[in-house]
Amino acid sequence: MDVLQTKVLDPLQPYLHPIVKAIPEPVHDAVVSLIGEPCHSALLLDLDLTKDPACTSLAISKALGIAIVGASAIVKVPQILKLINSRSSSGVSFVSYALETASLLITLSYGVRNQFPFSTYGESALIAVQDIAVGVLVLTFAGRSAAAATFVAVVAASVYALLFDQTIIDAHTMAYLQAGAGALGVASKAPQIYTIWREGGTGQLSAFAVFNYLVGSLSRIFTTLQEVDDKLILYGFIAGFSLNVILATQMVYYWNSPVPKKKTSRKSADKAVASQTTAVSPKPGSKSPTTRRRG
Repeated sequence: MDVLQTKVLDPLQPYLHPIVKAIPEPVHDAVVSLIGEPCHSALLLDLDLTKDPACTSLAISKALGIAIVGASAIVKVPQILKLINSRSSSGVSFVSYALETASLLITLSYGVRNQFPFSTYGESALIAVQDIAVGVLVLTFAGRSAAAATFVAVVAASVYALLFDQTIIDAHTMAYLQAGAGALGVASKAPQIYTIWREGGTGQLSAFAVFNYLVGSLSRIFTTLQEVDDKLILYGFIAGFSLNVILATQMVYYWNSPVPKKKTSRKSADKAVASQTTAVSPKPGSKSPTTRRRG
């Protein structure tokens, strides 16, 4: 930071200070609400990154958190579009998305109840909505519309119990659920990893979502260390990042691999052969087309 301050910011200060003074007051108020008055004064008004290193770390954490929340609004959109365009759920594990949805809803509720900064958990709500959409599409394209409707109903009931009626689940139980949410978040990656391995390819899985998750989970470790003193959340992000590394590795490994052909069962093959035989065999009592009449 010292090099950045002396080599870049100090020479540019005569040009940057008029720009800072021209920033509207609401923007300054927003910055103060995020990092506090002392850090706002040191970083934005004085343009000094070395005055308080803790302020610099906090500002980086807040910027990462806001970026993650912003990116989360579209992280699963490519996956949703890929499913709709292909009308196939090949390579996408419903179990993985169902477990992740449960984990996100618990994390969202835990953050709201404990009044953590929104930048540390805000993406949970946005990603959960997209996960629900992916889960419904996967079930629908697999011919399981009734299961898709049941999935939506279960999610709606869970949201009510976790967020809107806090008498159903008290704070003590919520802490246990958050501990389980970390395990669910980690476990949600395992079915997807297994599905890719079993099918020998990534199918309709979105590369954008996989790599975005990898970067996001790594950033979340940093923001949690900076802003939230909660080991339950930290360990969950660390474990999730580890499995996201495996998913990203699979995505790279199968990137140019051909789409695996579906295996035909022996029963289906026998039916096909029987059908062809029936088509070429003459009916009983009919004359063969090659038989000639004798005079």
